[in-house]
Formats: sequence, C-alpha cells, structure tokens
Amino acid sequence: MDGSMNAWVTEAAEELGFAAGLERKLLAGIESGLIRDVHAVLISRRGKLVLEHYRAAPDESWGMPLGTVAFDAGTLHDLRSVTKSVVGLLYGIALDRGLVPPPEAPLLAQFPEYPDLAADPARAGLTIDHALTMTLGLDWDEYRSYADPLNSEIAMENAPDRYRFVLAQPVLHAPGTRWVYSGGATALVGAVIERGTGLRIEDFARDALFAPLGISHFEWMSGRDGVASPASGLRLRPGDLLRIGQMVLDHGLAGGRQIVSQGWIETSCARVVSTDDGLGYGRFWFTDAAFVPAFGEVRPWVAGFGNGGQRLWLMPDAELACVIFSGNYNAPDAWVSPTRIWREIVLANLQTI
Repeated sequence: MDGSMNAWVTEAAEELGFAAGLERKLLAGIESGLIRDVHAVLISRRGKLVLEHYRAAPDESWGMPLGTVAFDAGTLHDLRSVTKSVVGLLYGIALDRGLVPPPEAPLLAQFPEYPDLAADPARAGLTIDHALTMTLGLDWDEYRSYADPLNSEIAMENAPDRYRFVLAQPVLHAPGTRWVYSGGATALVGAVIERGTGLRIEDFARDALFAPLGISHFEWMSGRDGVASPASGLRLRPGDLLRIGQMVLDHGLAGGRQIVSQGWIETSCARVVSTDDGLGYGRFWFTDAAFVPAFGEVRPWVAGFGNGGQRLWLMPDAELACVIFSGNYNAPDAWVSPTRIWREIVLANLQTI
C-alpha cells in the first residue's frame, strides 16, 4: 500500500506468488454456482492489491432492503459482526492511551448504575476480558435468525436498557469456562470504550482508527436508543476494511505510525478459548489454521466473521489479507461461499512463500 494510504498499489497476482488466472478462477466458481451471493472480493499480499472484483446484486442494511446495488470501490457495505473485530481494536487503542480499565478489571464496576447486579455473587467475578472473549457465562441465544425478535441481539436492541438486558441474563456457567457467541458482550465493551473516552464509539473510531488509516467515509448503524451498535452496525468500503486488516498484519503500524500497539494485536489474535464449532477465539477475532500448498503445511489465520458471509481473513505468515462482502443474510449456509473463496481461490492458488 502506498504511503498516503489513499489508494492501494496494485500488482499482478502472479508477481506476488499466485498461480495465473486468479480472477478467472473466482469467476468460474461464481458462474458454476459453487460461490454464491458475492458482492465484493479483495485480495492483497505484502501490502499490494492483487485482485479486486465487484458485482451488481441485491443488498440490505440491517434488514432494510437497498434494492440492486452496483458495487464498486466506493460502495459502503454492512460488516455485520466483523464490526466486533474493529471494536476489539478500538478497545486496544483506548487501553494503550490509558482511557479504559485493563481486561482483568471487574466488569460490573464499569456499570455502577446496577448495584443489584453487582451484589449478586454469581456475577461478581465477571471481567472486561470475559466480554472480550465471549466467556461471560450468561444466557444468550444468537443461533436464532436475526429476523426473529427472540434472537438475543435483536431483543437487546429492543430492550429499554441494553446494558441491563445483557448483564441481567441468567448465569449458566462460571465466567471464563465456556464460549457463547454474544453481541451483548460486544455492546458492553462498546460502553466501556464510550465511558472511558468520553466519546461516542463512532467518533472515537473516526479519530483514533479511521482517520489515521485514511478512511474518510463510513456509517455506523444505531438502535432505537440512538446508540451505535458495536456488535454489527459498521458499514465500510471494501478497500477500507482491507486497510484495517493490513494494519493488523503490520503489527498495528500504518503510514509509519503505531495505530494499535503490537502487544494488543498479539493479545487480540491469540487463541483463548474454543468455539462450539472447533475454531479458536481471541478477543473479538476468530483463529484457526488452514493448509497452504505453498508452505506444504497448515498455517494460522485470524478473521472477523459477519452474518451473510462478510469476512476479513488474515494469514500473517503469508502476508495475506482477503475481504469478502456477501448478501446471504440470515442463512445457515452463509459461511460456505466465503470459505470456498478463502481456501480454494486464495490459499490453493498461492504458489510461493
């Protein structure tokens, strides 16, 4: 990426170690129906863009139909739960600046308006880190469709007090012992960031992360109470999400400036707990490994995942990043197409280390 960060430097995929015909192989997968509902795919290696593909397709934003959108480099798109990974970085920036308590700090101490909850011995051990790692041990159900009002994240958005709604959920497990996917956990971390910085999360993001990366255009969807959703509300252009990924690959550096400390990048991306489908989870980042023919073995990756097939895949050992925007919202098979792109288009066609 160039020093100004206003545009990506492009280079032929073959020059950066990929097999010939990378985009043609992506198109073949789309035309065959094996890869579906794709809106945008960007691939970079060593900070240079090697593939950029957009399509016209129906889209929505937080369930609101947008009609058919002719996607291009300037089009904003829902990140859905990839927003969580961005929020994890924002917490790290605020932590580096001494604006928020450390991960081991008691969680309920950050919400003094709920003394009744703080007095409950079963909740006394909750920490900020339990929210960051989604190991709160509280009842939460996001396996229902997000079109279902009984989905816990949707119920939280509809609740008169989102933070009490999350913190008052029944205690099912001891904190730190079991991973349960929870947009409520991210909402709590968002509140910690806002209370510590004195800024709305979208304003802190603009000043502390987006502006230093040259990201000038974004939207952050808000609930009925006007609070921007840390769990799923961010909308970015594809190249801008790729910038965030590149910064993570570069250990928090961008344009000669340390945006996020290297220590927090490492802490965020380190596996802490196993998810219910066998992946690892750090602090709002999924982790695992995949076979890479160029290496002849598996190599670790980290990723942000979002409803509908939104993905930010990163493989540090290969200096590789991939953004995928898709429109397969609320579908149980939404993971299939982006995973095929990552494994069968990106990794399978990487020929040199």
